Amino acid sequence: MDTSLASSKTVELLSQIIGQKLTQKNLTPPVIFLANLVTVLLGVIFVDGTVAESEKQRLLTTLYRFSIPESDVRKLTHLMIKGVKENQVYKQINNLLSLAAPLSESEKLLLIGFGYEMSAVDGEIDSSEKKYLEIVAKHLGIKPQHLVVLEAGFTHQTNVELIALDEVHFLLNLARFQELDIIFVKAASDMLAVLPAKPEHKITKLHRNVSYGELKKFQEYRTQLDNCCYQLFQIIQDCTNRGFLPHTLIEELGKVSQKIQSQRFRLSVLGEFSQGKSTLLNALLGEEIQPVREIPCSGIVTVLKYGIKKRVVCRYKDGQEEEIPFEQYQLKATISEDAALGCLSDELAHNEIDEIVFEHPDLELCSSGVEIVDSPGLNEHPERTAITQKLLKDTDAVIFLTNASRSLTQVERDLLQDVRTQLNHGKENEPANNLFIVGNFIDLVRSEKGREQVQQRIERFVQGQNPIVAGENRVHFISAQAALDAILRGTEDDYLKAFQHFTQSLEKFLTFDSGRVKIKHSISQINRVIEKGLDGLYKSKGTLDGKIQISEAEKQKILEKIGEASGRDVRIRLLSDQLIDKVFEQAAESWDKWREGLSDRMAQKSQYWNSEHNPVLSQDKLIRDYTYQFIRDLSIEIDEWGNKKFKEVILQENLKYLDTNIVYELDAIQGEFNSLDQNIRTNFSEELKLSIKGINDDFMGMGGIGGGIGIGGALAAGLIVFTGLGFIAVIVASLAATIAGSFGFGMLDFDGLKDQIKGKVFELGFQKFDESTDKLSEKLDEIVGSVFEKRVESASRVIAQAIALYENLLEQQEKAHNETLEQREAEKIWIYQKRQELEQVQNRLEIILSKCAIV
Repeated sequence: MDTSLASSKTVELLSQIIGQKLTQKNLTPPVIFLANLVTVLLGVIFVDGTVAESEKQRLLTTLYRFSIPESDVRKLTHLMIKGVKENQVYKQINNLLSLAAPLSESEKLLLIGFGYEMSAVDGEIDSSEKKYLEIVAKHLGIKPQHLVVLEAGFTHQTNVELIALDEVHFLLNLARFQELDIIFVKAASDMLAVLPAKPEHKITKLHRNVSYGELKKFQEYRTQLDNCCYQLFQIIQDCTNRGFLPHTLIEELGKVSQKIQSQRFRLSVLGEFSQGKSTLLNALLGEEIQPVREIPCSGIVTVLKYGIKKRVVCRYKDGQEEEIPFEQYQLKATISEDAALGCLSDELAHNEIDEIVFEHPDLELCSSGVEIVDSPGLNEHPERTAITQKLLKDTDAVIFLTNASRSLTQVERDLLQDVRTQLNHGKENEPANNLFIVGNFIDLVRSEKGREQVQQRIERFVQGQNPIVAGENRVHFISAQAALDAILRGTEDDYLKAFQHFTQSLEKFLTFDSGRVKIKHSISQINRVIEKGLDGLYKSKGTLDGKIQISEAEKQKILEKIGEASGRDVRIRLLSDQLIDKVFEQAAESWDKWREGLSDRMAQKSQYWNSEHNPVLSQDKLIRDYTYQFIRDLSIEIDEWGNKKFKEVILQENLKYLDTNIVYELDAIQGEFNSLDQNIRTNFSEELKLSIKGINDDFMGMGGIGGGIGIGGALAAGLIVFTGLGFIAVIVASLAATIAGSFGFGMLDFDGLKDQIKGKVFELGFQKFDESTDKLSEKLDEIVGSVFEKRVESASRVIAQAIALYENLLEQQEKAHNETLEQREAEKIWIYQKRQELEQVQNRLEIILSKCAIV
């Protein structure tokens, strides 16, 4: 609908109908369509000079489909019925044409369709009513053959022209009505259900899945690495059992192996409601798994992954989880129809489910090593930012789905900017390499010129002066439904080819860009364990050869240093606990000071809140706009405190102090063991030095030892949720009903009414915010504890490795002292064999790496 086509005459006419002074910006698509619908339906009712009771009931039944009781739209509907009837607008074709000027071809057809529905309420279409509809349709430019299809639907005829039937189905495609409102999409769906069905083409070919050969190849590499880890584990276990290697090496290998086993390509799908995300996933999977509906459907984050058997696990926000029957999966993952058509954000806000995990052994994409995270529609979701943080955590690639038959909405543009920033770990002006923009419903744009315009429009935004995406083949245009149909039928057409081009681009990125990095990193970690094993066995042979001799005095000194190292570990833990308490004290003081001036700062910001919605025609939407702006400004304020005051000052200063002490304690241990190395001719302190250097790997995204906290990683993700963009939105989402019942409907002072609503949002918003500070404190506690604990555990692990090295050395000395020469020679041969086995594993890794490099 093009509201710019509404003339001043249209504005004046609608003002006259409603009895309120309107402006151009008050003429929203739902208001314009509803005014046309009331006019046409009343025209059908009154054209034959009699008004049956069934027609009155049908009028209200039809119109009430577009509103919920006590809503602004319901009140507006009654005003329109009264105004159209009193002014007899249905008799004035010029006025009707003025009202209908902004309507699209599809919207005009849907409008006349409701006219036929009204006319057929008594089982047959009256000739005078039919004539009235034909006259109106002619002026609206609707083809006569399309009217035949509409009439056939309500008179239960099946013999219609197939070309006309196909055109009507094309014009009433649900994606064409998304910009009106969800409820109009449902209305179009109901209209399609009445029309004669399009004939199904008989298909003789077999169902064919999309193939993911390259992904499967990388799965084979991962399996080979897992096998290498298992072989390496057996070798190290044997060496540990015989006292030649420290037990900490098995623990280190276990962590590497666990990462490899759990390693998957994580693919997240984002977008607004009703963009076809579920259909796209079904096409990617080659099976109708995700629930699909013409109105908003997916309300829960759903994870689709490989499993040895089909099962569904429901995880709740309180930490509990349960396995549910497969039959309940689609029910649990789907928004209720009432919520989808009414208070959508309320149901989303109060849903107790955190995510649903669906495991399946036969899904092609998942069995190829891909874990798919399907988001609910994010445009109205009160936890939008919290959900995107969750979806984008550790993701390898993101698919952002939009409707190709219309321009990117402002909400989509804002969401894309936010996604890009999150994928780039806080960098706002860099394009994201792992973001794919997919325009769905391209089948609704049938002309070649139209498709070129769609492509240019979207590409101009995402690849323009400030590009959103980087890399080749990051923008695609598909029809997910047409591709899924082709996959299920085993046929091939242009839509399937476009879809396959998209999947190939996605697969190429996952395997070449993300996959190679994963393989190389895993091989590097395994090789580090092997090198430690080889070095340890070399030292063990040196002990058996008598090259490493430890006197009783040196043994005693080693034991003393081991004890001192344990003491340093305890000191680090005690200091961490003290600093955590200090952080909380400083944070509480800083928060109270920040909170004192918050009301004044928010009051200044509220002066710039705005909404295009009329406080009478769309009071609920106006309330929602102000509520979201309250949340936005409050979140910015909390984010400012969380990053500038808390993170960059309080947390960073205390972490720096902890880091300095960790460095001091570890350097002291290394220095002491370096002195011992010189006396007993070992180089264990060098191995300890490498372990200390490796601590930085544990602090990725939070700065290394002696550093600050980088943007990105676990801390930043936690802070974003902590800033209130998650649970505060859930609380404030419930304000609309409270505010809606606080004001009258008939006030003509629009600006005064807007100010009252704004003030109520401000008042209740702060009330709910103050009630939620305990949750803020809980989140802060979680973040601080996690960051400090991660540093302490990393330092403790290095200390434990150092202690284990020297404990193992003392054990070997004792063992060598008690063995005969013959026993020592046999053990040296055994060590040689184990070194060879380790080198064989190393060679296998080199082969895997070389294969991976040439894929």
